[in-house]
This record gives sequence, C-alpha cells and structure tokens, in this order.
Amino acid sequence: MKEKFIKSTIILIIGGIITKILGMLNKVIMARYLGTEGLGIYMMILPSFILSLNISSFGFPVAVSKLVSEDDRNNKKLIFTSIIFVLFINFLLMIFILFIAKYLSFNLLHEKRSYYAIMAISLVIPFASISGILRSYFFGRERMGPHVISHITEDIVRIIAMVIGVPFFMHKGVEYAVCFVILTNIISEVTSILILFFFLPKNFSLTRSDVKPSKIYLRDCLSISIPTTATRLIGSICYFLEPIILTGVLLYVGYPNSVIVREYGIISGYALPLILLPSFFSNAISQALLPVITKKYKMRDIAGVKRKIRQGIAYSLLIGIPLTIVLEMFPDKLLKLLYNTTSGVSYIRFLAPVCLLQYIQAPLASTLDALGMSKENFTSNLAGVLTRLVMLPLFSLTKIGMWGLIFSTSLNIAVVTMMNIKQVRKKLE
Repeated sequence: MKEKFIKSTIILIIGGIITKILGMLNKVIMARYLGTEGLGIYMMILPSFILSLNISSFGFPVAVSKLVSEDDRNNKKLIFTSIIFVLFINFLLMIFILFIAKYLSFNLLHEKRSYYAIMAISLVIPFASISGILRSYFFGRERMGPHVISHITEDIVRIIAMVIGVPFFMHKGVEYAVCFVILTNIISEVTSILILFFFLPKNFSLTRSDVKPSKIYLRDCLSISIPTTATRLIGSICYFLEPIILTGVLLYVGYPNSVIVREYGIISGYALPLILLPSFFSNAISQALLPVITKKYKMRDIAGVKRKIRQGIAYSLLIGIPLTIVLEMFPDKLLKLLYNTTSGVSYIRFLAPVCLLQYIQAPLASTLDALGMSKENFTSNLAGVLTRLVMLPLFSLTKIGMWGLIFSTSLNIAVVTMMNIKQVRKKLE
C-alpha cells in the first residue's frame, strides 16, 4: 500500500510538472496575444467559468473516485449513472447561462465585451463533466497514468489551438479572441475523453443493465457529492462575486474602470499563477491520498490514516517552502521571464508566505472527504468565504486599491486551513 501511494504520488507529480509547464506556457501565450486588456476581461469571467464547471460536475468526480476505491460496486453502472445525472444538470445549467449572460456581462461585470465568452461557457461544461467523471474512475482504481497522459495531451491541444486561433480572432476584436479562448476547452476536453476511453479495461464491455441508471448508486453518489458540491460552490460563488463586489466598491470610491481591469488582470493573470505554482504538487498528493485513506479508514487503521496525512502535508511543504523562497527573492525576474512584465512584484512578495497554508489545504480537504467529513469541509470553506466577502468591501472602502483583495484573500486562506486542521484532529482523536 505504501509503495502504491508513493508510486501514484510520483506519477502525479511528474505529470503535474509537465502539465504545469504546459499550463504556464498556455498562460504566457494567452497573456502575450490577448494583451493586458484582453487578459483582464478573461480573468473577470474566469470566476463565472469556474463556478459553472463546479455546478456542472455536481461533485460527482469525488464521489465516483471514493466509491470506486471501496471496490464493492459495479463500476460500469456507477459511471453511467453518474454521467446521465450530470448531463441532466448540465442541460439545465446551459439554459440558465444563456438566459443570464447579457445581464451578467452588462450589469454585474460592467464589461459588455465579456458577453460572447460567457455564452461560450455553456458549450464547454458537458465535455468537462464527462471528462471529470472518467478521470475519477482511474483515481479510484489508483491508476494515475491515464489521467496524466490525457491531461498532457489536453494541454498540448489547447496550446496549439491558442497559437493558431487567438491571433486570427484578435484582428476581429478582443471580445472574439477571449470567446475563442473559452471554446478551446471543447477541443481539449474531447481529446481527453477519447484518451480516457482508450485506457478503460478491455473487459469494460457494456450490457443493457450497465447503462441503466441505478437509484441506489445515485443515492450513494449524492450523499458524497452534495456536501462536496456545496463546498466547491461556496468557493466558486465567492470567486464569482469577487470581481463584481470589487469593481462596484472601487468604482464607488473613485477608481477608474480601466485601472480596476488592469490591476485585477495583474493579480489574477500574473501574480496568483506564480504564487500557486507549488499547488499542483499538493493537488497531486491529495488525489493520491483519497483512495488510500478511504481504504485505511474503512479497515479502521487509524494509525495508518494519520501517517498518510502527515506524509501528504510533509511532501506539500517540502516542495512549497523552497519555491516560496524563490518567489520572495526573485519575483521580478520570474515575471519578466514568463510574462515580459514586472507588474505584480509587491503582490507576490506579500502573498507567497501566506500561501504556504494554501498548499496544505488540498491534502486536508481530500482527507476530510476520505473520512466521510464532507460536511465539515463545507463548514470550513463557508467560514473562509464569509470572512473574505465581508472583509473585501470593507478593505476596499479604505481606498487601498487592490490590496483589499490581497488582504481578504489572505484571511480566507488562514481561516479555512486552520479549521480543516482542527476538524481532522477531532475526527482522529
């Protein structure tokens, strides 16, 4: 078991390094082709995109991964039950996005050029949902190779599409280019789905009973997915409201819209991607932890559960601390190398140490899900979000510009991490 956990973690980390490099390359291409203005528009709609993705998956990837790891169900029936239910949710969500897109772009984000991109989100979500459920099957079986290969291929396809398409659409207008960036996800997700199907077991042949939805399996999934979805929605709703609140308050205190869009783009497009660079290690570790802790806790091996949690946190910090030191010492050089800019240095130097707490959040959250404590995970995230949403406008009213966002984000990270640690300790006492 130990060797399998380490092997899974190493595969995910190696794959994570490659996909992170590809992801950074993708962001560099996007930043250079779209420019600061186009990047700012993309970053303003990104919270809406992430919120839509979290609603569309409805927490089923986590549920499927946990149930598959228990190894006492018909996995084919479980997967198809999940896909059918999630596609029904997607259909309702697509209609809602199309209905609200104009109001969101014109009245809430105060950026009419985001309209087409928000409409495009509705076309992406079904493909992302199917891909997520298929990946969760391989996580539950502790087969990380298919996930890594599909993710790498997906990123390569997205980069190729960006290089070919973004310059063409920029000539038509920045709003069309941003819309195309969203639509590239369809191509990449379809590629990922095809690759994941290729790696399914050869005995994964389907019968009529396999594709018939199971009420029992749906109930099992919903018992896990509802609190998981609520947890993710809390964070996504906060992220969704963030630019709306921030823009409204800063406009009220006298900041011009052009400055708000530019600075928000700097934080979300330049500073945060660099600061959260180590998070892909902790995400890889958390993905490997979920099935391992689920099995150990089912066998009542509490000592083994504690040992895996300590390993997960130690591995996350082992990688996060050195990278944080580099970010503190050379933020200007890294920004210049990757984005050909030095904007955002002060933001990086403040947030980098705070995000050490962020790096251990993923293993802790995965542990809570594995221990059947998704509701407690939701409570921690709710407390963090409420702190952030309350403090964001209060800080912004003091006319400190984007530092209101920086300070409220820091408080959110601290509250969630501390509460997760407390919940895990209480469960395993």
